[in-house]
Amino acid sequence: NGLLELAGLADADIVLNALVGAIGLEPTLAAIEAGKLVAMANKEPLVMAGGLILDQAASKRTTILPLDSEPNAMWQCLKGEERAEVRRLILTASGGPFFGRTLAQMGDITPAQALNHPTWEMGAKITVDSATLMNKGFEVIEASWLFGVNIDQVEVVIHRESIVHSLVEFADATMLAHLGKTDMILPIQYALTHPQRRASPLQGLDLAQVARLSFAAPDRENFPCLELCYEAGRRGGVAPAVLNAANEVAVAAFLGGEIGFLDIAAINRFALDSCSPAPADSLAAVRAADVSGRQWARQWIGRR
Repeated sequence: NGLLELAGLADADIVLNALVGAIGLEPTLAAIEAGKLVAMANKEPLVMAGGLILDQAASKRTTILPLDSEPNAMWQCLKGEERAEVRRLILTASGGPFFGRTLAQMGDITPAQALNHPTWEMGAKITVDSATLMNKGFEVIEASWLFGVNIDQVEVVIHRESIVHSLVEFADATMLAHLGKTDMILPIQYALTHPQRRASPLQGLDLAQVARLSFAAPDRENFPCLELCYEAGRRGGVAPAVLNAANEVAVAAFLGGEIGFLDIAAINRFALDSCSPAPADSLAAVRAADVSGRQWARQWIGRR
């Protein structure tokens, strides 16, 4: 109730949502209902109910600004461009702490190891999601909603240096890339000062010091959570909300020592397979899907 009240405060002209997980959905809708400009670092609401959020924002004549690093970079690359000329949106991913490992090498991963991210300092839940590539899968769903493209037009590439934050490919096969330091100061500032650019407290990027940039395809076999997000996005309706809910329960169980690292993907698969098609056309429908996803996740954990 406090979050709902805060989101609709009369004195606020912009609401920045940096909550973690499904808890951010209803405050987002409350901010939109109050006609606020909303800067979204909390990706789960758009994963759960992207259509609902964007429809309500359109009806209230307000805007959702992507604040998360990669969608924010994509937004900047698309500024002034014709959306019909976009061929692909490409999100970069660090690959997390277990890049290059096989399933056999990930059976005994501990929470402490999963929380040791190579480039970003983030909260526990998002860091584990980065390690499983679930975080990047959620960004794929988020980007498809924010930029109005089919989910299969959004691709992921592993980029260990985390210097290139996103790329956009156009119909003529040219690309625009957004490069910047690995610091959330930059996307936060751009969202808060948009449409202007202002001086940053950070020094500029030294490309000679960076020296090289590397890219690789994601390992979908050993990190199946990424493909689960594509599957949920293609299915649409309540499927992404169910997947998000199950993942929240699974990550909490892993951090609490109840399950292993690889069990996260197994729980997410079980919940998605248990989900029946249904539209996510109301808050009640999304809430019900969230409850079901959590129940299926706990059911899987209880059977161990």
